[in-house]
Amino acid sequence: QVQLLESGGGLVQAGGSLRLSCAASGRTFTVYGMGWFRQAPGKEREYIAAIRWSSGITYYTDSVKGRFTISRDNAQNTQYLQMNSLRPEDTAVYYCAATLAPDWTQSKNYGYWGQGTQVTVSS
Repeated sequence: QVQLLESGGGLVQAGGSLRLSCAASGRTFTVYGMGWFRQAPGKEREYIAAIRWSSGITYYTDSVKGRFTISRDNAQNTQYLQMNSLRPEDTAVYYCAATLAPDWTQSKNYGYWGQGTQVTVSS
């Protein structure tokens, strides 16, 4: 009922910046939170950031706190992830996700996913 489409991935040098976008469509009025996950080759998926759709309250995992900023544009049904001070260890496929559950901070509650966008940070 909710479709997500990521964009903005690419190749960037260490220390650089990149901005990811995620456009939501469908029954977006049911969404409580949207977030970002990432998965590097051979590693488990990592929950890195989320935002409460209505209020804009945010969550960040420690590894990205202070470097990444999540935001949203309710009118455009779009969320963004501004990534600054990128490091090679940030290299991964980044996935946009949405939850219909009121507890938007819990990674287990995210059930709608985009197809992912590759972010590669060169050293």
